[in-house]
Amino acid sequence: MRSILLALVVALFVSCGNAGEDKRAVDAILFTGEGQNQPLIVGFGGAEGGNAWATGTWRKSRESFIAEGYAFLAVGYFGSEGTPSQLDRISLDVVHRAILVAMENPKVADQGIALIGGSKGAELALLLGSYYPDITCVVSMVGSNAAFPALTLSASTSSWTIKDQEVPYVPATWSTLPSLLKRDLRRAFEIMMEDSAALKKALIKVENIHGPVLCVSASQDEMWPSAEMSAALMKRLDSAGFPYAHEHIIADGGHTECLDHFGDVLAFLKKHYPIDSVYQNFQ
Repeated sequence: MRSILLALVVALFVSCGNAGEDKRAVDAILFTGEGQNQPLIVGFGGAEGGNAWATGTWRKSRESFIAEGYAFLAVGYFGSEGTPSQLDRISLDVVHRAILVAMENPKVADQGIALIGGSKGAELALLLGSYYPDITCVVSMVGSNAAFPALTLSASTSSWTIKDQEVPYVPATWSTLPSLLKRDLRRAFEIMMEDSAALKKALIKVENIHGPVLCVSASQDEMWPSAEMSAALMKRLDSAGFPYAHEHIIADGGHTECLDHFGDVLAFLKKHYPIDSVYQNFQ
């Protein structure tokens, strides 16, 4: 966790980036089990980069989903071979297209897509669900309820684009610098969120998601206020009369505590993204 924290601070204030870098590539690896018509789960890692769900570290969790009859697509959207080196203006359209390609596999069910994202990957998952109606279930693990800036020197661009336009985001101002230099990322994000006008524009329209939503947050999250942001996300869903199941589990601990709650995630998926009726529930 300390190494990830340091990497984020370095990314925000040291990395120079590559202005000509291609943002239109992802690292997508599909894992399937036995049988046909396997509902698809897509996994995104966080600000550490790479393709976390394809690694040995995440193998046990990945295989627990496959053992239940799901297909699993591990997606690296930056920091993997052939992908952008930084989390900067990543194309939601490109990520979505990679998911659709995976669904062409004859073992994968042609209806229903569930997304699981951790931290910045949760931000990505929620955004995808808010923009694309074929996403039918989203799990946010220590995620946000708004879009935040790219992890670049100036932090002056969005982390994401849609149709070649930057997704609105909460900017990082110079007032966050003291907190970042002290490696107090949580406080830096809290300062960013004090810009209520920018926050309002950057809020993810989670009410547009076409299926159940699960948030797993951390009560003592040192990276950003995931519990508070997840609670605000749930409140937004309630206010909108969201017609699908939505739950918020608060894990007692820090940012990585959610890693011990994949059992809760699997239980939620089995209840709301079931093998025998993956699509019917979301019509």
